[in-house]
Amino acid sequence: MRDSLSKPMTSRPAPVAAALVALLLGGCSLMPVYERPAAPVAEHWPGLAAPQGASAPVAMPPWQDFVRDERLRALITQALEHNRDLRVAVLAIEQARAQHQIRAADLTPTVNLGATGSRQTTSQDNISSAYTVGLTFASWEIDFFGRIASLKEAALAQVLASEEARRAVQTSLVAAVASTWLNLQTDEELLALTRSTLATREESLRLVQMRYRQGVASALDLRQAESLVATARVALAQQERQRALDTNALTLLLGKAPAPALALLESTASPHAALADIPVGLPSDLLVQRADVRQAEHNLRAANANIGAARAAFFPRISLTASAGTASGALSGLFKDGTWGWSLAPQALLPIFDAGRNQAALESAQAARSMALAQYEKAIQTAFREVADALAGRATLADQVSAQQAQAEAEAERLRLADLRYRNGVASSLEVLDAQRSVFTAQQALAQTRLALRQNQVALYKALGGGWADQAPETD
Repeated sequence: MRDSLSKPMTSRPAPVAAALVALLLGGCSLMPVYERPAAPVAEHWPGLAAPQGASAPVAMPPWQDFVRDERLRALITQALEHNRDLRVAVLAIEQARAQHQIRAADLTPTVNLGATGSRQTTSQDNISSAYTVGLTFASWEIDFFGRIASLKEAALAQVLASEEARRAVQTSLVAAVASTWLNLQTDEELLALTRSTLATREESLRLVQMRYRQGVASALDLRQAESLVATARVALAQQERQRALDTNALTLLLGKAPAPALALLESTASPHAALADIPVGLPSDLLVQRADVRQAEHNLRAANANIGAARAAFFPRISLTASAGTASGALSGLFKDGTWGWSLAPQALLPIFDAGRNQAALESAQAARSMALAQYEKAIQTAFREVADALAGRATLADQVSAQQAQAEAEAERLRLADLRYRNGVASSLEVLDAQRSVFTAQQALAQTRLALRQNQVALYKALGGGWADQAPETD
């Protein structure tokens, strides 16, 4: 007895006929048939040509292959072991599994060993005694209409959703650690650049001061040089503060102090080859690669199963109470011949009037399923947008880095020529100071653009779902 989701139950079914059918079939399910909804996104990425013919899903490499820097690998491993958000996600899985076990246990009777004893007076002032020992199980619901099975199915979907939530946290954690590590590398690069610039400007100020005392340089030249030195000191303080903030962020992600790894930042190893290139498949691949999309689908399955439980509430609920054991009026006679017995008490309850409770519960379950469907579709659309943004960045940031590299080289050459003209008395010190400022600005912009390019690579890897050894695409 499975209905399509396109035909939800809106009226009360005929309970007697349904009960007879259930008894004949040995139980049935009232859950709507689940079908994966169509993805509300384009079939190919914007700006990319549509692939020719059918293509298999592109497998994402594991993060160990994506991250090439051994220092960064060590930090990610540490984060996966000690991060508190990931620990909470793992504990949520255990909680969901326990809830599923509770639902599964409802399908079988609970057997108890019971012993009772009583003494009371009668109307003739006599004292009567009664003692019993035996096995009992009470109010075991026989799941003819699949109410308990539907709840079990919903609980199982929640277990799977919590596992996908854990994978989503893992992917986000790897990306966050990599991004913060790249931030720290850029912080060190900018700090070195700022210190070098400050030293150069202080030397220029010293020369301008000497020329000013000699009457060769003007007060304007002197104040301009002093302003540039102060600007460099401000930039140095800002960069030191930013490095401290990024260090604190990395410490939180790792769950413990990363001091040994941070000491390696001063290594001469190039940070630009720390990450590997990653392939890009089709938007449909996100359905099996993105953990948050799979989590949303499992939540949709759970909401679908809850509709089955709400529908089953309209039908009779059949329960069974039974016991078997020994009874006697004397404690010493409990286990003698002739004291053994059993009892069996089936019960059927058919809802007649509930003031619309069951109908409201059904409508609530249907609304919850519609909400879960909207959240699933939004998860797909969000994933599509994140990948599209990362692809747009990949298509333009490399060109921007090249252009800014050329600009930085041109500004450096302008500084060299201005300094040469100044030393030959052709140009003023203002021309040299302006060239110094332009070089510093261009080099800062170059470092920031290089950072954006590498972080975009991390963002693309995260948007495509990352890669995990325990991640197995599911099929319908």
